Amino acid sequence: MSRFLVDTDVLLDVALQRKGFYSESAKVLRWAENGGEAAIAWHSISNCAYLLKDDGRKFLKLLLSIVEVAAVSSKEARQALELPMTDLEDALQAAAALSWGAEYIVTRNLANYRRSPIRAVNPAKFLKQLKFK
Repeated sequence: MSRFLVDTDVLLDVALQRKGFYSESAKVLRWAENGGEAAIAWHSISNCAYLLKDDGRKFLKLLLSIVEVAAVSSKEARQALELPMTDLEDALQAAAALSWGAEYIVTRNLANYRRSPIRAVNPAKFLKQLKFK
């Protein structure tokens, strides 16, 4: 499991220090910081900025020092519209993961990724597979 895309919900777990989710989500980002190949979708930046308000820039600057942004274009946007996924935002995440060559999408929202072309795993399972503590 070398290349993975981090879904917005995991990013927000860390930025907002969401109780019950922060610890494992922070470990996912720590793994990326320690050399794991991680990316985020371009639109995750705007999602976080909108929800974090004034604190968003500081978090995003740190985040972008440890993850890449998956390159996307009109091709991936059209691809997302055709994916058999009910939630378009998650389909955009999947299209970004495909364009970046991710093996997994790390998310807590597994139900919306059942029909994703890229396998989704939750942070706990991801960390267990890596044997990362």
